[in-house]
This record gives sequence, structure tokens and C-alpha cells, in this order.
Amino acid sequence: MAEKIADLKPVRERMRAPATHTPRHPLIVEWRPLTEGDLEVALALQQAIDAADHPNYLTTREELEEELTFSFVDLEQDSLIAFTADGRAVAATIVVMPPLQETLVRSFLNGGVHPEFRGRGIGRELLAWQQTRAQQQLAGSDKALPAWMLAYADERAPQNVRLLKRAGFEVARYFVALERELSEPVPEVEPAQGIRIVPYSPERSAATLAARTDSFRDHWASQPLSEEQWTSWLAGSFRPDISFLAVTDGPSGEEVVGFVLCQVVEDDWESQGFTGAYIGMVGTTRAWRGKRIAPALLGRTLQACADLGWDKVTLDVDAENPSGAFGLYMRMGFTQTNSETCLIREF
Repeated sequence: MAEKIADLKPVRERMRAPATHTPRHPLIVEWRPLTEGDLEVALALQQAIDAADHPNYLTTREELEEELTFSFVDLEQDSLIAFTADGRAVAATIVVMPPLQETLVRSFLNGGVHPEFRGRGIGRELLAWQQTRAQQQLAGSDKALPAWMLAYADERAPQNVRLLKRAGFEVARYFVALERELSEPVPEVEPAQGIRIVPYSPERSAATLAARTDSFRDHWASQPLSEEQWTSWLAGSFRPDISFLAVTDGPSGEEVVGFVLCQVVEDDWESQGFTGAYIGMVGTTRAWRGKRIAPALLGRTLQACADLGWDKVTLDVDAENPSGAFGLYMRMGFTQTNSETCLIREF
């Protein structure tokens, strides 16, 4: 990979930004950019899409509001919403290019079409607009790195995979959804000597972000989070009381070498059919792997959730994760439920 990157020219020299696609469809009377004032309308639309494609988790108000207000998202250029003659919002998208790129320049295609209006060609028009906007974003980069468009499709929404494949996207990765029954005993695992498991605390925020950056460097397509993204993640459905860190004493003081960070969205419990938490981030810094840190952290989180009387803990994992995470979760009692496909176009 390093040799390939070394041979690359800057993205702006490898691709040309296309003219903006003007979508047209007989059912749509208005296509326009989203505004912050569209939050309620866009949320209702996105949750209707979610309920059809992956009913166990719905986009939250906080998540959508964050996306609409990120400093690196220009709603005038990066978003689109479609209305029918009776004023109904039936399709929307935000195309996002995150700010930090170390090994890859990425543009994410988010959004979709209301389930009641699918199969009529609106999705094709939306995707054509998404692709041209993503190409414009990528073509503006001076980085001499690979450039990708990425889109995700749940296995329960196979029509989205078909649509993306017809548009030239290729399946690149599968992410597996796992769950763990909390009624089953939780194994007690102690990390190697010199490592302490402690609750997450705001004073350790910067050190935890540094650990996340290091531990995710070898994760497929992952790039560092900006301070803005990190702060936003912690301000959402994050639950510090069931999140734990592995720390050790280093030459410069305490060092965070592992983490399990959890989120709880109680609004999802009814559609999920159970109560519980979602593990949003888990990792061990590369120099400290093989010291029983991840199972020790997972054990603490599972027990904390069990003590609250919840039913399950869930997470998603790259099926080809190089750190052996999939096997670890199986040994900790997790079982597979659904999967999600990541499709990409490379430039």
C-alpha cells in the first residue's frame, strides 16, 4: 500500500470535478439543499427509511443535527432534499467528506428514498447527484492518496446494493452485527500486570482520542477523528457510566492503552425488542495488544450493563478485522445477527 500511495499524484490531478447533476423526476416538484430548519422534516424522513432498512436502530435527532451543523459540511453544496407537489419530503442526502485524511480521502454517501416512493426511479436520480457531488469533493483534494466514495447497505435492504452496483460501485467489505445476552454469565478477565481498568472520565478524553487514533490505524478505511467529530460523538448518546478504559503508567504519566465506549438509545428498545447498550468503539493500542486488555474491558462493560438489568449488548465488527476482533467477540459470548455491506468506487 505504501508503494502505491508513493506513486500517486494528488487527487485533483487524477480526476476532474464534473458539473453538478440536476435531478429530474415527474413526481418531484422541488429539489433543494437542506437547511438547519429542515431538521424535523429530514429526521422523520430518515427514520422512515431506517425503519424499513434496519428497524433495530434509527437515526437520532442528535446524530442528524450534528451532521447538519458540522463545520466541514456545506449544506448548500453537500445536501439535497426532494419534495412532491403536496409538500411531502420523499428523498434526501448529505454527502460528507471528513476533514482528516492520512492514508485515504473519503466521501460518504448518506440518505435515501422514503419506502413508499421506492421503485420509481427517484433513487437513481438521487444517487447520480450524490456521485457528482462526491466527485467534486474528492477532486478538490491536494492529497496524494487513494480517493474513495463509500456507501453502506444493510442486508435487509438488498435493493440498495443492487442500485449501487448498477452505478459502478463494488462490494468492498462486510460488517457483522453481533449481540450478547446478558442473562449468560460474564467471564472475569484480568489484563496483564501493570494495566488498570478504570471508568471513562472527561479528564481522559484527549488520551482516549489518541488511543483511538493509534488503535484504528490498521482498521480498514479508517482515518483519525477530528476534535470536532470526537466532541460530537461524546455529546450524543455516549454513556460514560458503562464505558471503560485500560490505563498504564508510562514515562510521561498515565497512558490510555485500550477502551470500550458505549452508546444507549432508549428509543430503539421497542423496535429492537430488548433493552441494552451498543458498543460504539473498542480498541487496544498496537503496542499493547496481546495483554488481555480487550476481553478485560468487554467483561467490565458487559457486567455493568447486566447490573442495570438490561437484556443485551450489541456491536458491529469488520468481518475481516486484522486484530482478530471477530474471534474475541465469539469467545466472549457474542452471536451474529445481521450484516451490512460497504460498497466503494475508487479513483
